[in-house]
Formats: sequence, structure tokens, C-alpha cells
Amino acid sequence: MHRSLHRINRRDHRLGPAKRSLAVVLCLLLFAAAQTATATAEVIPPEQETVVLLETHAVWSAPGANANRVATVRRHRPITRMQTVLPVLRHGTGASGDSWLQVRLPGRTIAQGSPQTGWISAWETRAASTSWHLTVDVGARRVAAYRDGNRVRSYRAVVGKPSTPTPHGEYFVEESVRVPGSHPGGPFALATSARSNVLQEFEGGPGQIAIHGRNNLGGRLGTAVSHGCVRLGTRAIRWLSARIGPGVPVTIF
Repeated sequence: MHRSLHRINRRDHRLGPAKRSLAVVLCLLLFAAAQTATATAEVIPPEQETVVLLETHAVWSAPGANANRVATVRRHRPITRMQTVLPVLRHGTGASGDSWLQVRLPGRTIAQGSPQTGWISAWETRAASTSWHLTVDVGARRVAAYRDGNRVRSYRAVVGKPSTPTPHGEYFVEESVRVPGSHPGGPFALATSARSNVLQEFEGGPGQIAIHGRNNLGGRLGTAVSHGCVRLGTRAIRWLSARIGPGVPVTIF
């Protein structure tokens, strides 16, 4: 082993300074690529536990009804009337031994566009899971779909312009909506739990961020011109809407 290293070192010294610098740069680039691949594999889990609400739930700041009540989550989503599905973050136990779930919530915190989390009783819920996960790379202007932790699709996208940026964070799909042909953003939209940090409301809505089509909107793929939503080509949003449902995690970075 020591002889091999010695031969490599001697060979390296025979290289000129410029070639040695290039070799170092290439090694660093390869190392960075390996680190990025490892980080991506760690960030995208193969499965996300979810919970389906069978009734409207009060949300508490900690497990147990003696904590502070912070919100209410309805059984159905407002647009499609589909059952509410929430990602589960942790399990807990109340003082009486009952089961509680820490979940990611629809909407926004008071000050920011990032989603809330809170605790709900496991009573009147149904356990579920999803193997899908979406990522939105705002800098690269791409949306990727992962299944079982593996990337299966990647699409160019339109993201928010500098004055109305697409917010970063951990979110989820609240509901999948079929958009009528005459309406902007068709033919489909995945309404997420993300909310704009700039627009408290938009066209009567709560400043909700969606991944949707470009019908009656336009915008060249790979640009940053939207009000914060993420626009995709028709083929891309059709493919996603056929597979991505409520509760699927969405990571925006």
C-alpha cells in the first residue's frame, strides 16, 4: 500500500502546477456530488405516515386536552370536499393513556407562510401512508417526484418572481383539483399547505401555493415569473395529478 501511495505521489509531482490544480478541483467536485447524492437520499424517506380525519379535530399545543388549543382542522377540504389527510410527525400519549398524533397542518402560522404543526387525538382517524414525495428546487426551477425514496420524474417549472417568491419549507398536498378549461392554472392543480410570505390573499383566496398547469397563464418553463405558485407543462401536471393525492409531502428549497 505504501509503495502504491509513493508511486502516486511521484506521478503527481511530475504534473505541472496547472494540472495539479485541475486534479484537485475535479476531486472536490466529485466529493461534493457524492455528498449531495447522500444528502438527497437522506432527505427523501421511502414512506410517509399519514392520517385520514374521520371527523373535525381540535388541534392542541401538546398531547392531551389540558394543553392550549391552537386550531381546528375540518374533516373535509374546502375545494374538493375530499377527506383531510395530514402527514404524521410523531406519536404521543395523553395523561389518561390515550393516543395522540403530532401532524403537519394546513394553512399558515400567524407571522410566516410556513405550515403549522400541532397535536390531535388519534380518535376518529384512520392510519394511512404514502410512498410519494415531491420536491421543488426553486433555484434550478424544477419539480421532482420521488417514489419509495427514488426519483422517478423531474420537470422544468415556472416559480415565483423575486417580489413574490415561492416559499421554502416542508409542506404537503392538501387536495388535488381538476381545473375547468376556462380557468387559469389548468388542467390540474395540487393545492399545498404552503402560503405566500408576501400575499396574504390572492384573488379571494388565502395566498395558497399550488403546483398547477399553465392554461390561460403562460410563463416559459425554467423562469421565475409567477406570484409564488409553481407552474408545470400540461404533460407534467397530468402525470402528477394521476398519482399524487392529499397528504403527500412537498419539500420546497
